[in-house]
Amino acid sequence: MKTIVFKALPFDKTLLTLALESGVDAVLTSADKVEAVRALGRVRVLTPEELPSLALDSKTDEEEAVRRLKAGEQLALAKGWEIIPVENILAQVPDVALEVESLDRARLAAGILERGADVLVVLPEAAKELKAIVREVKLSQGTIPLVPAVVTEIRHAGLGHRVCVDTISMLKRGQGMLVGDSSAFTFLVHAETESNPYVAARPFRVNAGAVHAYCSLPGDKTCYLEELSAGRDVLVVDASGETSIATVGRLKVEVRPMLLITAKAGERTGHVFLQNAETIRLTKPGGEPVSVVTLREGDEVLVRTDEAGRHFGMRIREDIKEG
Repeated sequence: MKTIVFKALPFDKTLLTLALESGVDAVLTSADKVEAVRALGRVRVLTPEELPSLALDSKTDEEEAVRRLKAGEQLALAKGWEIIPVENILAQVPDVALEVESLDRARLAAGILERGADVLVVLPEAAKELKAIVREVKLSQGTIPLVPAVVTEIRHAGLGHRVCVDTISMLKRGQGMLVGDSSAFTFLVHAETESNPYVAARPFRVNAGAVHAYCSLPGDKTCYLEELSAGRDVLVVDASGETSIATVGRLKVEVRPMLLITAKAGERTGHVFLQNAETIRLTKPGGEPVSVVTLREGDEVLVRTDEAGRHFGMRIREDIKEG
């Protein structure tokens, strides 16, 4: 995940407050203002001595940046950098920080060489766009291709422990989590954004499935639903495949009647155990939530198909079969 630093030079309390409310990871300010920053919020504070700025005006500057970064020095490439020199530096060192003065420049910095800078130092002139920068660069995890799958079987599966994932975010219609009995075939389980005459909407919640199921995490990782805990990040996905991050606030693990839902996408078949209740929904290709109570064989729902093979949630290449 990328780190976003707000450069509070010169010191401006109004802009600094905006930066803290936007969710930046750190603040860069002069040594005499460190305590003033800490008095406003719990945040990492850096000084120009810890993260100096270097302008890339020549090939010599590029070579100096590589030398200093390879020596372990923290360094931010100053506003006005161009793509080719940055690409040359990124090809030689693991961590690069770039100053950005707008949302457009932040987007560019985040995507150079399909990897981007590890640290974005947002300048005061970009303060008005800071919330958008954090949302797009830090929370967004790119796009995941989803495909329609045809439901082939729905049957009662007895009682089981199911996991409600309550996040600290308000999810929207069309959003949910990718969950399945195999990491190679996960279903877009819709958040509880819909209300009915009996139950109010709980848009922070995804009633995600049985304890043993895989769920997708940021960084192309997975874990079992039972392994989630407060403070851990989960991947939120919408019907178009756009992704973001939500933090788990709590889990609710309870024994409930379960359904086993099987679906087929092309030549692949996958299944998921979900609670048998009207409020639990999968997602149709157009983004419309469909309750497991009204779901029928032949209906289409959105899934992600992938290659099997995970070890402690990390993708591995191995002769493995999940079913």
